[in-house]
Amino acid sequence: MDIRYNIRELGAEETQTALSLVWKVFTEYEAPDYTEEGAEEFRRSINDADYLSKLRFYGAFVHERMVGVIAVRSLGTHIALLFVDGEYHRNGIGKALFRTVAEECMADTMTVNSSPYALGFYHKLGFRDTAAEQNVNGLRFTPMENELR
Repeated sequence: MDIRYNIRELGAEETQTALSLVWKVFTEYEAPDYTEEGAEEFRRSINDADYLSKLRFYGAFVHERMVGVIAVRSLGTHIALLFVDGEYHRNGIGKALFRTVAEECMADTMTVNSSPYALGFYHKLGFRDTAAEQNVNGLRFTPMENELR
């Protein structure tokens, strides 16, 4: 299936739409790997105004519909959120979102704390595990790093 999409930085007024998409995809694909405590911790984080204020959001759009979101922090060196609507998985949207922020990243490396569900995806992008899986407040993740240059 050949899907045409465009990627752009999101305006503040689009953040809530992005977070709704993040929550939808999280509950469908990620939450089954987490305890109730972990899912609640994730929900809390995406509703924390202080945390969200430190993120830079980009969206992928098919026509006018947002179908993917990536958010970075720490001057673009850490991926905080990366979610693509399940209907659009395996169409290169996640990879394109990553490439967008990687091109803007001024550092030589980028990090992510990958959920169990996304490990294979990040490995395909060139990320490598930097530590074993961890569990913080019920959130399971594997710290990873990608040498960009």
